[in-house]
Amino acid sequence: MKDIKKTSDIPKKEVGVQIASPKGGGREGAGGVGRFSIQGYEGSFHQVAAQQFFGKNVEVIPCATFREVVKIAGNKKESDGGVMAIENSIAGSILANYNLLQKSKLKIIGEIYLQIRQNLLVNPGVKLEDIREVHSHTMALQQCYDFLDKYKWKLVETDDTALSAKYIHQHKSKHVAAIASNLAAELYNLNMIAPDIQTLKNNYTRFLMLQRVDNAKPVEQADKASVNFHTDHSRGSLAKVLTKIAEGGINLSKLQSFPIPGSDFKYSFHADMEFDFKEQFNKVIEQIKPLTAGLDIYGIYKKGLWK
Repeated sequence: MKDIKKTSDIPKKEVGVQIASPKGGGREGAGGVGRFSIQGYEGSFHQVAAQQFFGKNVEVIPCATFREVVKIAGNKKESDGGVMAIENSIAGSILANYNLLQKSKLKIIGEIYLQIRQNLLVNPGVKLEDIREVHSHTMALQQCYDFLDKYKWKLVETDDTALSAKYIHQHKSKHVAAIASNLAAELYNLNMIAPDIQTLKNNYTRFLMLQRVDNAKPVEQADKASVNFHTDHSRGSLAKVLTKIAEGGINLSKLQSFPIPGSDFKYSFHADMEFDFKEQFNKVIEQIKPLTAGLDIYGIYKKGLWK
């Protein structure tokens, strides 16, 4: 395994993406165009997910953190919503993002399962033998170790995959490559000198599409919902809830526990439920409500496709 150098000295004023002033209005459904906050810079996988769900013309508002994504998504003067990664098929759930979702006034209106395909990008004319350094986010570097171990390149950890691509483009680097998405290559006029260099090809990230409660319209032909509930400490209380869900013919595709802050080891549960029709889901919710000490529905939407 190679040593990774951490760098934070990339000139932000040169390579950062400035957030444009909001234009107001925007889409209210998946078929229109609007402005959505994303984590990362232009060319990031969040933008790829946004384009696959909302269309190529969607405008994105790059954010440095997920907290900023949720904050801007919740402000109708700044955006029409947000896009947020929630789990990965290799790394698992992003627990902090569930907490952000729980505290927000946002609804899930859809999801995308995006295959994470990492590519080695260089400026036009640069060859493999010219490369001395490879820049990217630490997770991207780790996902590509089998490929990178074939070469004696210095690996430099940066804040974002797309930011690394923008950096080598702006500096016209002849000896530096970046690991980033196909979209980053298109946006920054870079050559994909080695495509699909990730070690594990079956690597998917699930992204949630979020809108404010007052702006989110009911999703037609919905077949999935995300719910948060908690039970008391009585014996079998959780089992009773799960039994009702199973008896209602609903597939529980995810169950994640979270400690309730300030409580004596009490937990809430995030559940993703898949069903055939909305009435089936509504019936089960009415049956489990009396069995819980609190229940919130984060969103009712269509099950995402794997892309």
